[in-house]
Amino acid sequence: MMMLKLRGLCIGILLLQAISGFCQEQVAPLRFNPLLRPRLNSSSTSKPLNKATSLGLPFFEDFTDYDLYPNQSRWTDSEVYINNTMCNNPISRGVATFDALNKYGRPYDTVDRYDLLYADSLTSQPFDLSNYQPKDSIYISFFYQPQGNGFSPEASDSFQLYFHRKEGGWAQVWAVPGADVQDFQQVLIPVIDTSYLYDGFQFRFVNKATINTNDDVWNLDYIRMGANRNINDTAIRDLAFTTNPSPYLNDYTSMPYRQFLANAAGERGGAQSDTIWNHYGTNGTVNYGFTSVETTTGTPLGSASTTSTIPAYSKLGFSFPSTTTTVSLPNPESRMVYQNNYFLQSGNPAEPKSNDSIQCNTVFDNYLAYDDGTAEKSYFLNLAQALPGKIAIEYHLNIPDTLRGVAIYFGQQVPTATNKEFSITVYSKLAGISGSNTEKVLYNQDLLYPMFTDEINNFTIYKLDTPLVLPAGVFYLGTTQPASSGSDSLYIGLDVNRVGGNHLYFNVNTLWQSSLISGALMIRPLLGGPVAGTGVNDVLPAPTSWSLSPNPVFDNLKISSNVYANAYLITDLQGRSLHQSIINNNQIPVSDLAPGIYFLRIRQHDIWSTPQKFIKL
Repeated sequence: MMMLKLRGLCIGILLLQAISGFCQEQVAPLRFNPLLRPRLNSSSTSKPLNKATSLGLPFFEDFTDYDLYPNQSRWTDSEVYINNTMCNNPISRGVATFDALNKYGRPYDTVDRYDLLYADSLTSQPFDLSNYQPKDSIYISFFYQPQGNGFSPEASDSFQLYFHRKEGGWAQVWAVPGADVQDFQQVLIPVIDTSYLYDGFQFRFVNKATINTNDDVWNLDYIRMGANRNINDTAIRDLAFTTNPSPYLNDYTSMPYRQFLANAAGERGGAQSDTIWNHYGTNGTVNYGFTSVETTTGTPLGSASTTSTIPAYSKLGFSFPSTTTTVSLPNPESRMVYQNNYFLQSGNPAEPKSNDSIQCNTVFDNYLAYDDGTAEKSYFLNLAQALPGKIAIEYHLNIPDTLRGVAIYFGQQVPTATNKEFSITVYSKLAGISGSNTEKVLYNQDLLYPMFTDEINNFTIYKLDTPLVLPAGVFYLGTTQPASSGSDSLYIGLDVNRVGGNHLYFNVNTLWQSSLISGALMIRPLLGGPVAGTGVNDVLPAPTSWSLSPNPVFDNLKISSNVYANAYLITDLQGRSLHQSIINNNQIPVSDLAPGIYFLRIRQHDIWSTPQKFIKL
């Protein structure tokens, strides 16, 4: 029987596990990729191919474009996710990820959790192979990896390659069943059948997946097709960066610039490091280095370069000392960006150039972050019966500052988690942690609800009712889920690419424990000047009663409330906002909604209510 994969991190202190009989920390697949939908609707730098022109050979794709979708000059569809975070030990920077989320970043199927169907596809633009014959020995090669930083595909899942025939229709030429994570594997497939040697040939990669749970991940890289090849033609004449360079900051990924300047030597990483891979069978000489600039003021921060020889089929790790130049703040709240541009030059004109440069930014803004802004999984707690669940992340300040709000990246759930309550809690001490015998709460804000947004870097912003002045030193920020409220298993984004300690603690049995997960939980304190909440998300639930009727409904809902209600919000099962408007005569029109299940919230005296479910017929 196929099961939703909540595995790999079912952890906790063994004694407490034995007592409680359940797993305390868990991770789950992403059910939504909020990066994709706004990016798909915006203008793209890639230009579609003129349909009167077919591609020619040789063909090479390394997925190093700075775009989340495949380049439309080479591909006809937009279903895979181009990134550098979902893979392990990549061949070079940039991969195409196949999962169970469509081009809008949402599940293909929101009803049947275990429906096994074809999910993502990646289809090439047409090629003109009409002037080739079987003796020209055309081969296509590529590297694939199951799981990566996601969840592994089941044995019943598969990754497949199809060729389009001159006579019409698609022929499957290769397939592999699901497996646990492994290094990238190279595959070579001949394109010598006369059915493929015509003007209009295309190839297509497809993954077969459980299209509701998004636990079936494959990564694809280094696609190469050319003539005069053979099955042993596995070497690639390319020197390439393999990953993103190490972060500029030592622990945080982002922080306010005033906090950085207060202890720049302590916050700054010692070196900027990366790896160059020589994929060819001869030694390669390469010049490599970086330049750094502060983008707001245009101030040069530093540069470095050197030349090395990399043996055949080998990797070269390199490090340059971090730039120590700083920039004067126009004001204490200024946003600053350090932009590091890395380059390599091999001197071989035949080598692909697309993977020879990387731009890496360090943002200094009004928040503290350990994450890189992208989630690969979701994290949640299983609550013990009749006990609350608490999460706390340790942060440090170099100078006193004011906590104004909290940004949280929520993982989507089906059914929606919009009715799960939680509180924001700030501590100066946790009992049993760092030598403290007591727990000291500095601030608590009850009760809030998760929402999901495509704005503000995909984080929901919760504004504190009362700003909290914090001294220099350590503080802890997190969430509290009330006991016996149905609010357990609240998904929060997990950045599994985090290097170093996760600074995370949890409490489900009245005792604080150090988290054993790898990665950064995506909760960010907002510091300094005033912040604005994300729409309806920074308010308390209304202590009022209300009802809706009829339910199910065809065209209009009628609202009955014991206090004045002036606005409404309708969301779908994924928590996506569909309609928000003013309530007229206690009526809410729903005739434009497709049949299905939805949630409704109303605003009573500027306070948003708890959601109620209704069925649209």
